[in-house]
Amino acid sequence: MKICITGANGFVGQALSDSLIFNGHTLAKVVRQSVDDSAYSIGDINSKNDWRTALQGCAAVVHLAARVHVLRDSAENPFAAFREVNVNGTLNLARQAAALGVRRFVFLSSIKVNGEATTASHFGSINNVKRDCFCEKDAPSPEGAYAISKLEAEQGLAEIAEQTGLEVVILRPPLVYGPGVGANFLRLMQLVEQKVPLPLGRVENRRSLLYLGNLLDAIRVSLVHPEAAGKLFVLSDGEDVSTPELINKLAAAMGRRARLLPLPVDLIRFGARVIGKKDEISRLLDSLVVDSSRIRKELDWHPPFTLGEGIAQTVKGYLNSLS
Repeated sequence: MKICITGANGFVGQALSDSLIFNGHTLAKVVRQSVDDSAYSIGDINSKNDWRTALQGCAAVVHLAARVHVLRDSAENPFAAFREVNVNGTLNLARQAAALGVRRFVFLSSIKVNGEATTASHFGSINNVKRDCFCEKDAPSPEGAYAISKLEAEQGLAEIAEQTGLEVVILRPPLVYGPGVGANFLRLMQLVEQKVPLPLGRVENRRSLLYLGNLLDAIRVSLVHPEAAGKLFVLSDGEDVSTPELINKLAAAMGRRARLLPLPVDLIRFGARVIGKKDEISRLLDSLVVDSSRIRKELDWHPPFTLGEGIAQTVKGYLNSLS
Protein backbone atom coordinates (compact mmCIF):
# COMPACT_ATOMS: atom_id res chain seq x y z
CA MET A 1 0.00 0.00 0.00
CA LYS A 2 1.21 3.50 -0.81
CA ILE A 3 0.95 5.85 2.16
CA CYS A 4 1.52 9.60 2.38
CA ILE A 5 3.20 10.68 5.62
CA THR A 6 3.35 14.35 6.57
CA GLY A 7 6.03 15.48 8.99
CA ALA A 8 8.09 12.52 7.81
CA ASN A 9 11.35 13.91 9.19
CA GLY A 10 10.06 14.48 12.72
CA PHE A 11 10.45 12.43 15.89
CA VAL A 12 7.47 10.20 15.06
CA GLY A 13 7.65 10.58 11.28
CA GLN A 14 11.16 9.20 10.84
CA ALA A 15 10.46 6.14 12.97
CA LEU A 16 7.09 5.55 11.28
CA SER A 17 8.64 5.79 7.82
CA ASP A 18 11.26 3.18 8.68
CA SER A 19 8.62 0.90 10.22
CA LEU A 20 6.21 1.07 7.28
CA ILE A 21 8.97 0.52 4.72
CA PHE A 22 10.15 -2.50 6.74
CA ASN A 23 6.60 -3.86 6.55
CA GLY A 24 6.51 -3.57 2.77
CA HIS A 25 4.64 -0.30 2.21
CA THR A 26 5.53 2.36 -0.33
CA LEU A 27 5.75 5.89 1.02
CA ALA A 28 5.23 9.43 -0.18
CA LYS A 29 7.11 11.34 2.50
CA VAL A 30 6.28 15.02 2.91
CA VAL A 31 8.47 17.50 4.78
CA ARG A 32 8.68 21.26 5.01
CA GLN A 33 11.87 21.45 2.99
CA SER A 34 13.48 18.40 1.38
CA VAL A 35 17.21 18.31 0.70
CA ASP A 36 16.89 15.60 -1.96
CA ASP A 37 14.29 13.70 -3.97
CA SER A 38 13.48 11.24 -1.16
CA ALA A 39 10.66 13.46 0.09
CA TYR A 40 8.24 16.09 -1.17
CA SER A 41 8.68 19.69 -0.04
CA ILE A 42 5.46 21.39 1.07
CA GLY A 43 6.75 24.50 2.84
CA ASP A 44 4.74 25.92 5.72
CA ILE A 45 1.46 24.07 6.11
CA ASN A 46 -1.58 26.26 5.57
CA SER A 47 -4.91 26.41 3.77
CA LYS A 48 -3.29 26.90 0.36
CA ASN A 49 -0.87 23.97 0.02
CA ASP A 50 -1.12 21.87 -3.13
CA TRP A 51 -0.81 18.25 -2.00
CA ARG A 52 -1.80 16.60 -5.30
CA THR A 53 1.64 15.44 -6.42
CA ALA A 54 2.41 13.79 -3.07
CA LEU A 55 -1.04 12.19 -2.88
CA GLN A 56 -1.02 10.59 -6.32
CA GLY A 57 -1.62 6.85 -6.04
CA CYS A 58 -1.85 6.88 -2.24
CA ALA A 59 -4.41 4.69 -0.46
CA ALA A 60 -3.90 6.35 2.91
CA VAL A 61 -2.52 9.42 4.66
CA VAL A 62 -0.92 9.67 8.09
CA HIS A 63 -1.02 13.33 9.08
CA LEU A 64 1.65 13.99 11.71
CA ALA A 65 2.76 17.50 10.80
CA ALA A 66 1.42 20.20 13.10
CA ARG A 67 2.17 23.41 14.89
CA VAL A 68 3.12 21.96 18.25
CA HIS A 69 2.30 23.06 21.77
CA VAL A 70 4.85 25.36 23.42
CA LEU A 71 4.69 26.87 26.89
CA ARG A 72 5.74 30.35 25.76
CA ASP A 73 4.42 31.13 22.29
CA SER A 74 6.12 34.03 20.49
CA ALA A 75 3.50 34.31 17.72
CA GLU A 76 1.66 37.62 17.57
CA ASN A 77 -1.67 35.79 17.41
CA PRO A 78 -1.17 32.21 18.66
CA PHE A 79 -4.78 31.14 18.06
CA ALA A 80 -4.66 32.27 14.43
CA ALA A 81 -1.29 30.59 13.89
CA PHE A 82 -2.45 27.28 15.37
CA ARG A 83 -5.71 27.33 13.42
CA GLU A 84 -4.03 28.06 10.10
CA VAL A 85 -1.70 25.07 10.41
CA ASN A 86 -3.58 22.55 12.53
CA VAL A 87 -7.13 23.24 11.33
CA ASN A 88 -7.07 24.88 7.91
CA GLY A 89 -3.96 23.01 6.76
CA THR A 90 -5.32 19.66 7.94
CA LEU A 91 -8.73 20.10 6.33
CA ASN A 92 -7.20 21.29 3.07
CA LEU A 93 -5.10 18.12 2.96
CA ALA A 94 -8.11 15.92 3.78
CA ARG A 95 -10.28 17.49 1.07
CA GLN A 96 -7.58 16.99 -1.57
CA ALA A 97 -6.99 13.43 -0.38
CA ALA A 98 -10.69 12.61 -0.67
CA ALA A 99 -10.89 14.17 -4.12
CA LEU A 100 -8.00 11.99 -5.32
CA GLY A 101 -9.55 8.77 -4.02
CA VAL A 102 -7.48 8.29 -0.87
CA ARG A 103 -9.39 5.80 1.26
CA ARG A 104 -8.12 6.34 4.81
CA PHE A 105 -6.86 9.35 6.76
CA VAL A 106 -5.12 8.78 10.11
CA PHE A 107 -4.87 11.99 12.12
CA LEU A 108 -2.53 12.31 15.09
CA SER A 109 -4.37 14.51 17.57
CA SER A 110 -3.62 14.87 21.30
CA ILE A 111 -4.99 13.79 24.65
CA LYS A 112 -4.95 17.51 25.45
CA VAL A 113 -8.28 17.64 23.62
CA ASN A 114 -9.70 15.79 26.65
CA GLY A 115 -7.99 18.13 29.10
CA GLU A 116 -4.75 18.84 30.93
CA ALA A 117 -5.22 16.59 33.95
CA THR A 118 -7.47 13.87 35.34
CA THR A 119 -9.10 14.45 38.68
CA ALA A 120 -12.39 13.36 40.22
CA SER A 121 -13.59 16.97 40.14
CA HIS A 122 -12.96 17.12 36.39
CA PHE A 123 -15.48 14.37 35.72
CA GLY A 124 -17.89 14.57 38.63
CA SER A 125 -19.87 11.36 38.85
CA ILE A 126 -21.06 9.17 36.00
CA ASN A 127 -23.67 6.63 37.05
CA ASN A 128 -22.58 7.30 40.64
CA VAL A 129 -19.12 5.93 39.86
CA LYS A 130 -16.18 8.28 40.27
CA ARG A 131 -13.79 8.31 37.30
CA ASP A 132 -10.24 9.52 37.20
CA CYS A 133 -9.15 8.78 33.63
CA PHE A 134 -9.68 10.07 30.11
CA CYS A 135 -11.52 8.03 27.49
CA GLU A 136 -13.20 8.55 24.13
CA LYS A 137 -16.62 9.35 25.64
CA ASP A 138 -15.44 12.40 27.58
CA ALA A 139 -16.76 15.80 26.62
CA PRO A 140 -13.76 17.66 25.16
CA SER A 141 -12.12 20.13 27.54
CA PRO A 142 -9.15 21.61 25.68
CA GLU A 143 -7.12 24.41 27.23
CA GLY A 144 -5.07 26.72 25.05
CA ALA A 145 -4.68 27.30 21.34
CA TYR A 146 -2.92 24.03 20.52
CA ALA A 147 -5.53 21.74 22.08
CA ILE A 148 -8.43 23.79 20.75
CA SER A 149 -6.98 23.66 17.24
CA LYS A 150 -6.66 19.88 17.44
CA LEU A 151 -10.32 19.56 18.47
CA GLU A 152 -11.43 21.87 15.66
CA ALA A 153 -9.44 19.79 13.19
CA GLU A 154 -11.12 16.61 14.47
CA GLN A 155 -14.54 18.20 14.04
CA GLY A 156 -13.72 19.38 10.52
CA LEU A 157 -12.43 15.95 9.55
CA ALA A 158 -15.69 14.39 10.75
CA GLU A 159 -17.62 16.70 8.42
CA ILE A 160 -15.37 15.88 5.47
CA ALA A 161 -15.73 12.16 6.18
CA GLU A 162 -19.51 12.48 6.17
CA GLN A 163 -19.50 14.44 2.92
CA THR A 164 -16.94 12.36 1.00
CA GLY A 165 -16.72 8.90 2.53
CA LEU A 166 -13.08 9.42 3.55
CA GLU A 167 -12.29 6.95 6.34
CA VAL A 168 -10.95 9.14 9.13
CA VAL A 169 -9.21 7.61 12.17
CA ILE A 170 -8.30 9.94 15.03
CA LEU A 171 -5.63 9.02 17.57
CA ARG A 172 -5.13 10.97 20.80
CA PRO A 173 -1.83 10.05 22.48
CA PRO A 174 -0.45 11.36 25.77
CA LEU A 175 3.24 12.21 26.04
CA VAL A 176 5.17 10.09 23.51
CA TYR A 177 8.69 9.02 24.50
CA GLY A 178 11.35 6.99 22.76
CA PRO A 179 14.87 7.25 21.31
CA GLY A 180 15.36 10.80 20.08
CA VAL A 181 12.64 12.32 22.28
CA GLY A 182 13.04 15.99 23.09
CA ALA A 183 11.35 18.64 25.23
CA ASN A 184 10.38 17.82 28.83
CA PHE A 185 11.21 14.11 28.72
CA LEU A 186 14.71 14.85 27.44
CA ARG A 187 15.23 17.48 30.12
CA LEU A 188 14.16 15.01 32.78
CA MET A 189 16.67 12.43 31.51
CA GLN A 190 19.39 15.08 31.52
CA LEU A 191 18.67 15.99 35.13
CA VAL A 192 18.73 12.34 36.20
CA GLU A 193 21.93 11.65 34.26
CA GLN A 194 23.59 14.70 35.81
CA LYS A 195 22.54 13.54 39.31
CA VAL A 196 20.64 16.73 40.02
CA PRO A 197 18.54 16.44 43.23
CA LEU A 198 14.84 16.66 42.35
CA PRO A 199 12.29 17.81 44.98
CA LEU A 200 9.63 15.32 43.84
CA GLY A 201 9.92 12.49 46.33
CA ARG A 202 6.45 13.08 47.86
CA VAL A 203 4.51 13.38 44.59
CA GLU A 204 1.75 10.76 44.43
CA ASN A 205 0.28 11.31 40.97
CA ARG A 206 -0.37 8.86 38.11
CA ARG A 207 0.67 9.51 34.51
CA SER A 208 -0.05 7.58 31.32
CA LEU A 209 2.68 7.60 28.69
CA LEU A 210 3.03 6.14 25.20
CA TYR A 211 6.24 4.56 23.93
CA LEU A 212 7.09 5.46 20.34
CA GLY A 213 7.09 1.81 19.27
CA ASN A 214 3.58 1.38 20.64
CA LEU A 215 2.36 4.49 18.80
CA LEU A 216 3.82 3.18 15.54
CA ASP A 217 2.01 -0.11 16.01
CA ALA A 218 -1.28 1.66 16.76
CA ILE A 219 -0.89 3.69 13.57
CA ARG A 220 -0.13 0.52 11.61
CA VAL A 221 -3.33 -1.12 12.85
CA SER A 222 -5.35 2.05 12.25
CA LEU A 223 -4.25 2.12 8.63
CA VAL A 224 -5.62 -1.31 7.76
CA HIS A 225 -8.20 -2.51 10.28
CA PRO A 226 -11.73 -2.31 8.83
CA GLU A 227 -13.24 -1.46 12.22
CA ALA A 228 -10.98 1.59 12.66
CA ALA A 229 -12.78 3.71 10.05
CA GLY A 230 -14.62 6.66 11.53
CA LYS A 231 -13.32 5.96 15.05
CA LEU A 232 -11.55 7.95 17.74
CA PHE A 233 -9.05 6.18 19.98
CA VAL A 234 -7.10 7.40 23.01
CA LEU A 235 -3.78 5.62 23.48
CA SER A 236 -1.38 4.65 26.24
CA ASP A 237 1.15 2.00 27.21
CA GLY A 238 -1.40 0.66 29.70
CA GLU A 239 1.02 1.02 32.64
CA ASP A 240 0.69 4.23 34.64
CA VAL A 241 3.47 5.63 36.82
CA SER A 242 3.97 8.40 39.33
CA THR A 243 6.62 11.00 38.61
CA PRO A 244 8.96 9.55 41.30
CA GLU A 245 8.49 6.06 39.84
CA LEU A 246 9.33 7.35 36.37
CA ILE A 247 12.47 9.07 37.65
CA ASN A 248 13.53 5.91 39.48
CA LYS A 249 13.02 3.86 36.32
CA LEU A 250 15.07 6.30 34.26
CA ALA A 251 17.84 6.25 36.85
CA ALA A 252 17.84 2.45 37.03
CA ALA A 253 18.12 2.22 33.24
CA MET A 254 21.17 4.49 33.53
CA GLY A 255 22.66 2.27 36.22
CA ARG A 256 22.36 4.77 39.03
CA ARG A 257 20.11 5.84 41.90
CA ALA A 258 17.72 8.76 41.61
CA ARG A 259 18.18 11.72 43.94
CA LEU A 260 14.67 12.55 45.14
CA LEU A 261 14.03 15.07 47.91
CA PRO A 262 10.77 14.78 49.91
CA LEU A 263 9.48 18.35 49.62
CA PRO A 264 5.76 19.02 50.27
CA VAL A 265 3.82 19.22 47.01
CA ASP A 266 2.00 22.41 48.06
CA LEU A 267 5.36 24.09 48.62
CA ILE A 268 6.52 23.06 45.14
CA ARG A 269 3.34 24.48 43.60
CA PHE A 270 3.79 27.75 45.49
CA GLY A 271 7.38 28.07 44.36
CA ALA A 272 6.41 27.32 40.77
CA ARG A 273 3.83 30.11 40.80
CA VAL A 274 6.34 32.56 42.24
CA ILE A 275 8.91 31.90 39.50
CA GLY A 276 6.36 31.68 36.69
CA LYS A 277 6.75 27.92 36.11
CA LYS A 278 3.25 26.81 37.11
CA ASP A 279 2.42 24.99 33.86
CA GLU A 280 5.78 23.23 33.64
CA ILE A 281 5.62 21.98 37.23
CA SER A 282 1.96 20.94 36.92
CA ARG A 283 3.00 18.34 34.38
CA LEU A 284 5.22 16.75 37.02
CA LEU A 285 2.71 16.98 39.86
CA ASP A 286 -0.74 16.39 38.34
CA SER A 287 -2.27 13.11 37.21
CA LEU A 288 -3.15 12.33 33.61
CA VAL A 289 -4.47 8.81 33.20
CA VAL A 290 -5.73 7.41 29.90
CA ASP A 291 -8.08 4.44 29.50
CA SER A 292 -7.04 2.91 26.17
CA SER A 293 -9.32 -0.12 26.44
CA ARG A 294 -11.43 0.79 23.40
CA ILE A 295 -8.69 0.26 20.81
CA ARG A 296 -7.68 -2.95 22.58
CA LYS A 297 -11.22 -4.32 22.41
CA GLU A 298 -12.35 -3.05 19.01
CA LEU A 299 -9.12 -3.46 17.02
CA ASP A 300 -7.57 -6.24 19.13
CA TRP A 301 -4.57 -3.96 19.58
CA HIS A 302 -2.09 -4.65 22.36
CA PRO A 303 1.04 -2.55 22.93
CA PRO A 304 3.99 -4.66 21.76
CA PHE A 305 6.35 -2.97 24.23
CA THR A 306 6.08 -2.68 28.01
CA LEU A 307 6.79 0.57 29.84
CA GLY A 308 10.06 -0.90 31.10
CA GLU A 309 11.16 -1.87 27.60
CA GLY A 310 10.25 1.55 26.28
CA ILE A 311 12.20 3.35 28.99
CA ALA A 312 15.21 1.09 28.47
CA GLN A 313 15.30 1.86 24.73
CA THR A 314 14.76 5.57 25.33
CA VAL A 315 17.59 5.78 27.84
CA LYS A 316 19.84 3.73 25.57
CA GLY A 317 19.23 6.18 22.74
CA TYR A 318 19.92 9.12 25.04
CA LEU A 319 23.18 7.69 26.38
CA ASN A 320 24.31 6.80 22.85
CA SER A 321 23.73 10.42 21.83
CA LEU A 322 26.20 11.53 24.51
CA SER A 323 29.05 9.42 23.20
